[in-house]
Amino acid sequence: MDPKAESFLYELLNTPSPTGFEVKGQRVWADRCRQFADSVESDTYGSAWATVKGSDESAPTIMIEAHADEIGFIVKYITDDGYLHVDRIGGSDWATARGRRLTIFGDKGDVLGIIGNTAIHIRDRKDGEKAPEVHELYVDVGAKSAEEVGEMGIRVGHPSVYSDSAVPFGKNQIVGRALDNRIGGFIISEVTRRLAEDRPTATCLALNAVQEEIGGYGAKMAAYRLQPDICIVLDVTHATDSPEIKHSQHGKITLGGGPSITHGTCNHPQVVQRIIDEASNHEIPLQHESSSRYSGTDTDSIYHLRSGIPCGLISLPLRYMHSIVEMADFGDVDMVIDLMTAVVRSIKSDDRFVVEI
Repeated sequence: MDPKAESFLYELLNTPSPTGFEVKGQRVWADRCRQFADSVESDTYGSAWATVKGSDESAPTIMIEAHADEIGFIVKYITDDGYLHVDRIGGSDWATARGRRLTIFGDKGDVLGIIGNTAIHIRDRKDGEKAPEVHELYVDVGAKSAEEVGEMGIRVGHPSVYSDSAVPFGKNQIVGRALDNRIGGFIISEVTRRLAEDRPTATCLALNAVQEEIGGYGAKMAAYRLQPDICIVLDVTHATDSPEIKHSQHGKITLGGGPSITHGTCNHPQVVQRIIDEASNHEIPLQHESSSRYSGTDTDSIYHLRSGIPCGLISLPLRYMHSIVEMADFGDVDMVIDLMTAVVRSIKSDDRFVVEI
């Protein structure tokens, strides 16, 4: 990987951006895209997009999209003796939370917290035990009273994320929190960089949207405003090649097996076929998934806007989603960049994605 791109990737992944508080990560993403895009803009809630103008103004506008936010926790209550109780931001897995370090973003800067974990020696386990509910978790910040917590600059409503950072792993993998889906933000920035070096026919908007983890609202606001003619959404999907995952229930997706495309519901069949064709043209292996009702991605928020936006969903395989050890394969990352770049370049002036009856 290009050293500048690699440095940007780790900076982006390690910049906390919990849902509703994405601005720091968005500034990192925007600063990178300003190096090669024609323009970088943002909207009311902080979704940002980079524009690469195409060579033909009459060609359809294509948008490529990823989401910028990550899961986390938010301070819900402070006890008199200085412990914090938290609630989830997005789909945080509280079953794995005990004993983890949190970085809390307070008014006076970052504060380290520890999600308490009573030692196994003195827990009551005679009837077996289960993971505590999220309201039963408590966070220790080293304070002895609510007043001391306040002196640290912490109040109800401050967000936090796990303190773990992204690191290289194995032969060609990466592990860390927030790969879902800030590695997607990295990918669409790399697609944008390639397009800027050799302009496509169609204008491309690369949207890095906020608030996906709570319902896809950032993508909905921005797509309504930008009105693209076509959209390719990028998110992560569950790699189901680790032990004890039933393929009959969750499908079969392999880490390192290449990009996945989704068929059904929000995915326009002609856009899906274009993705398949470009993958074949560039000898990129594809994996396939089905969507029976919802894709669970920003595609659900985009495709039905105004008179309809033809969408296709490309997914990056990811192990251990919504944990501090999310794992992706750099080979998959490269193939997704190649595929998305090829799809954008394939859009010509006379392309129209309309189902004729």
